[in-house]
Amino acid sequence: MESIRQKQVGELIRRYFAMILTEEGVNIYGRDKLVTVTEVKMTPDLLVAKIYISVYGSENKQEVILQLEDNYPRLRQAISSKVGKQMRRVPEIEFFLDDTVDEMYRVDELLNRVEKEDKDIGIGR
Repeated sequence: MESIRQKQVGELIRRYFAMILTEEGVNIYGRDKLVTVTEVKMTPDLLVAKIYISVYGSENKQEVILQLEDNYPRLRQAISSKVGKQMRRVPEIEFFLDDTVDEMYRVDELLNRVEKEDKDIGIGR
């Protein structure tokens, strides 16, 4: 269970990192992708920020994560400049793909298919 401080710091980093992606994202992964920060989880010692990223407009979502990792020094520096006054140590950053929305669409599609098959079976009787 996350402490209140972990949640506060996570939300702070989520907001600032979203701003950074708005400013710098075009230079990292291009204009054709929509990348959002869905959640940031902090370790109990507040030294690692696990940033969950959702990607729209790309079939290869892992490519965006790799591009963010390639730009790690620049992104960490940007985070440092934003949260440096509010935190003693700027956390290390880890990127993770958040595929919750993709899963939601997949489950919705399956439910629609089951509903259609149920109607087809009912018509056949």
